[in-house]
Amino acid sequence: MAKAAKPATDAKSKAPARRRGASPKTSAEELLSYYRDMLLIRRFEEKSGQLYGMGLIGGFCHLYIGQEAVVVGVHANALPQDTVITSYRDHGHMLVCGMDPKGVMAELTGREGGYSKGKGGSMHMFSREKNFFGGHGIVGAQVPLGTGLAFAHKYNGDGGVCYTYFGDGSVNQGQVYESFNMAQLWSLPVLYIIENNKYGMGTAVHRASSTTELYQRGSAHGIPGAQVDGMDVLAVRDATAKALEHVRGGKGPYILEMLTYRYRGHSMSDPAKYRSKEEVTKVRSEQDPIDNLRTVILKTKAADEAALKAIDAEIKTIVTEAADFSKQSPEPALSELYTDILVEA
Repeated sequence: MAKAAKPATDAKSKAPARRRGASPKTSAEELLSYYRDMLLIRRFEEKSGQLYGMGLIGGFCHLYIGQEAVVVGVHANALPQDTVITSYRDHGHMLVCGMDPKGVMAELTGREGGYSKGKGGSMHMFSREKNFFGGHGIVGAQVPLGTGLAFAHKYNGDGGVCYTYFGDGSVNQGQVYESFNMAQLWSLPVLYIIENNKYGMGTAVHRASSTTELYQRGSAHGIPGAQVDGMDVLAVRDATAKALEHVRGGKGPYILEMLTYRYRGHSMSDPAKYRSKEEVTKVRSEQDPIDNLRTVILKTKAADEAALKAIDAEIKTIVTEAADFSKQSPEPALSELYTDILVEA
C-alpha cells in the first residue's frame, strides 16, 4: 500500500501494511494475468541461472527473482506510448514489455538471434518496437536518459510517460539529483521507480544512505513520492495508478519507492554472505509475491489449483523453448564486431 509522505525516520522504519485480499475492482482475468507475468519472470530467471552455471551465459548476470511484483504491478498501468528504461537487473522489465523470451535468452547466451545480435548480453539489450530503452550497466546512468525520454514525450505531445527504474544502490548518485531538478523544473512526464531491495551490491541501505526513506529524495525539488510494499503486486498497481494521475495530469515527476527483496546475490558471482540464510528464508516464506497472489486467487475463487498448474506448465514450455532457441541460434559472425558502432550522419 502507498503511504503519504512524512518526515524521514531511522533505518528501522516499518514497511507499509500489506494487503492480503484482492481489490474489489480486480477481476479474475487481471489476477491471473499478473500471476502469469510474475511466474514467467521467475521461471525465466531460474533458467537463466541454470544456463549461467552451465557456462552458456558469460559476463555479468543479475537476476530479478523476488522482485517480480514491482515491474508487473507498474506495467499494469502502462499505455502503448509509454517508455521503459532500467539498470542491469533488467530481464523482468523486458519480458513485461512484451519482448520475446527467445530473443532475450539468445542475447543472454551471446547468440545472433538475440535482441542486440549477441553483442550486448544481459545488461545491454533494447527494443524500439516495445519501447524498451535498456538495461544499462553504469550505476544510475539510466536516470538522466529516462528523464530525456520524458522530455521527448512532452516535446512530441504523445501523452507518454517514461518509467525510469533504479535501485537503492544508485539513489545517491549525483546525476540522479540533476535529473530530479530538471524533471521538476520542466514538469516532465517521468515516473521514477526506486527498487529498494535493501542491498546495494553487498551494502545494506542503512549503511549507505543517511536517510533511508528513499521516496523523500525528491523533496528538495518539490517532487512528491510514496513508499510501497513492492512484494504485493496489487499494492504496486494501485500506487502506480495514483502516481500516474499526477504525472499524466501535467504536474511533473513522481517518485515511488518499492520495498522489495532479491533472493539471489547481487549478480551470479555474489555468494551473498552479507546476509543470513534465515533472513532470506523468512522473506520467501512470508512475503513471496507469487505465493501470496496465488493465495488470493484461490481464496477469491478466481481460479482453482488445476488452472494454476496449467499456467505453470505453459510457462515452463515457453521458457524451455526460449532456452532451446538460444542454444540453437548461431554465434554472431566475426564481421559483426564492426557493425552498429558508428552512424554515418
